[in-house]
Amino acid sequence: MAQGYAKLLSGMALIAAMAVGISTGSAADPIKLRFSTPAPPSEILSDAMRRFKATLKEKAPDDFDVSVHPGGSLFRQGTEIQAMQRGNLEMNTLATFEVPSFVKKLSVYNAGYLFRDYDHTQAVWNGPIGAAYGDAVIEGMGVRILANCYLGTRQVNIGEVRNVKTPADLAGIKLRMPGSPDFLLLGRGLGIIPTRMAMSEVYLAVKNGTVDGQDNPLTITRAAKMDEVTKEVVLTAHVVQTVFFAIAEPIYQKMSAAQQVLVTDAAVEACGWNDAKRLVDEKNQIAYFKSQGIVISEPDKEAFSKAMWALYEREGKTKEWSADAIEAVRNAR
Repeated sequence: MAQGYAKLLSGMALIAAMAVGISTGSAADPIKLRFSTPAPPSEILSDAMRRFKATLKEKAPDDFDVSVHPGGSLFRQGTEIQAMQRGNLEMNTLATFEVPSFVKKLSVYNAGYLFRDYDHTQAVWNGPIGAAYGDAVIEGMGVRILANCYLGTRQVNIGEVRNVKTPADLAGIKLRMPGSPDFLLLGRGLGIIPTRMAMSEVYLAVKNGTVDGQDNPLTITRAAKMDEVTKEVVLTAHVVQTVFFAIAEPIYQKMSAAQQVLVTDAAVEACGWNDAKRLVDEKNQIAYFKSQGIVISEPDKEAFSKAMWALYEREGKTKEWSADAIEAVRNAR
């Protein structure tokens, strides 16, 4: 009798356990987070992504299945957002230049010489401007920004020495640029011939003379080994660039409130680590490039800024863009 009762209790416990498993699914099914970036595998941003993965593994080992895919190895640069919208990708390092194809009014945040320095970007993205930007991205793209990461200050890198001082000195230069319209217009503002190309293709393109150079933060230039084919770095500082750790909104909404907090906190921590690392590394890179015999030119940035904004005016961008948004960014402290 006792033995039969024990079997009955055991059976009831098994049914209860199965019911719990069916109702939550969390224990058996960790949330898959495939995380894609065009950044080279050895780049700081890729390391930050791996840090994000390690944090979630430590904090919630059974909740998430995170895989990191640098160098455009899973999805080519420019295709990640569509993959997220199709449900084929959960996370990416979202660049502001990718956003206006989906939310046109946010193009203004891609203007050259709009952000002054790293501290200025933090005042913008961690304040009300950043919050409103994030809301617009969710509504227009179905993508949620978790944290902002400093990618660095973009500089022009060319495969010949021109001792560049003004945009006129870059005339005739074919410079690789990412393919977004805002980036291509930015290139014209620099005085070069913008040539769209995925980052993974640039090294050979410069080496073979298909293009004459590329623009990137110096940390990425070195991580991509572009210093091997660069003869001059022009410190134009035309974009102080931020990228975002971003997640597909449907995936985020499937998480519990506790999981959402874990993912957001892990992203914020990883981006904070990225920023501290990159700020130090950027200072070191100039010395490194000089040690390799690469010419470092300090151009007339005011001439570049004036040329950039004159082009924006001719192209009608200053009328299209919100004057209030520009003023708000410039006044952010």
